[in-house]
Amino acid sequence: MISHRVFLRAAATCAVLLLASCEMPAPQAYQQQQQGYQQPQAFMLGIDVLASRGFDLIRGKRVGLITNQTSMTGRGERTRTAMQRALGPNLVALYAPEHGIDGTIGAGLHVSTRRDNVTGLTVYSLYGPTRKPTPAMLAPIDVLVFDLQDIGCRSYTYISTMIVAMEAAAECGKQFVVLDRPNPIGGWRVEGPPLEAKWKSFVGQIPVPYVHGMTAGELAMMAAGRGWMARVPRLDVVKMQGWTRGMTWQDTGLHWYQTSPNIPHATSPFYYVATGILGGATSVDIGIGSENPFGYAGGSGVNPQALYAYCQRLNTPGVSFSPYSKDGFGGVRLNISPRATADITALDVLLLAEINRQTGGKVIGRMSGSKLNLFNKVYGSESLYHDLRRGVPAMSIVSRWQGYNQSFRSQRQRFLLYP
Repeated sequence: MISHRVFLRAAATCAVLLLASCEMPAPQAYQQQQQGYQQPQAFMLGIDVLASRGFDLIRGKRVGLITNQTSMTGRGERTRTAMQRALGPNLVALYAPEHGIDGTIGAGLHVSTRRDNVTGLTVYSLYGPTRKPTPAMLAPIDVLVFDLQDIGCRSYTYISTMIVAMEAAAECGKQFVVLDRPNPIGGWRVEGPPLEAKWKSFVGQIPVPYVHGMTAGELAMMAAGRGWMARVPRLDVVKMQGWTRGMTWQDTGLHWYQTSPNIPHATSPFYYVATGILGGATSVDIGIGSENPFGYAGGSGVNPQALYAYCQRLNTPGVSFSPYSKDGFGGVRLNISPRATADITALDVLLLAEINRQTGGKVIGRMSGSKLNLFNKVYGSESLYHDLRRGVPAMSIVSRWQGYNQSFRSQRQRFLLYP
């Protein structure tokens, strides 16, 4: 059974549906919508809304919490600390996704089950021998709570953790609660290719665009409603108060806690979208290890001035470039405004195609084995690899997404929780 409990005064349903059906606004309208945004006085995260109700949704139940360093209240207190203070011994267990409960473990590295030095509770790993909670892990609890900050891009494992945990909760007869958080790149931006069933993986667990413009709570409801999991749990989403689709992270007034080692800044999700696909190729540089991970686009032997000239010819409102060279790599640094109206997923593919062209096809042609497999999983299809090998123009590749993106905007409408 799906139960949508809303802990605030919601906007009129008809207004929500009207706004939810809109496409991403045209650049001018989008800019006007974004200008001068101030944090609403009543803004509250899902965890804060639940706390304001005395945790009544889970009080008296044995609680397990999927959590990490991003699980903070609006006042900067750890969710697990706030819950332990309110629930006492009824907070029974913690569960950590990729990068661990402190967010310091590198991408793709296994996380170990261990004791939490903050609460003293066991932290079960959801990124080790199993990525789906086992019946033994869930046996001590009645309800499983999810409170992680996502970045708004499909190829990031936190939503995958949520989906498989929902399925596990259903299989074990446990309630599942999502404490909702903002999409840091906003709720209007819908971009990028679909995920083909063949390439479903923990990198991309549900068939949404590369950039979906939805919150974790909305995605949970859509996954349950569209049958994207084998079994659906009793689902409760604790909505935020005061968040709207036009808001990016900067509009919330919240402090940013890095979601993983290479997402250190509130703007990092934009850069992740802009170069994450490119980063899967060979002999490329996207700035990992620099002051702005994912903020570079370069390749071995690439002429930085030539790539800069190419970028200057692109229509990328809100994104600017500057040439750089280091250690045999050349390319451009990106500067992306949170108000950017450019299709930044399209920019990712355009940069990849041009760098591939300038290197004589080497960045694509030399991929094989596990690297190519991961590249296809991130993109959601093997079509990009084959198209670039055949010399298909990048804009032709991008144009194929548009019908799908429009269809997805319509499909997601009834699951949107915010205007």
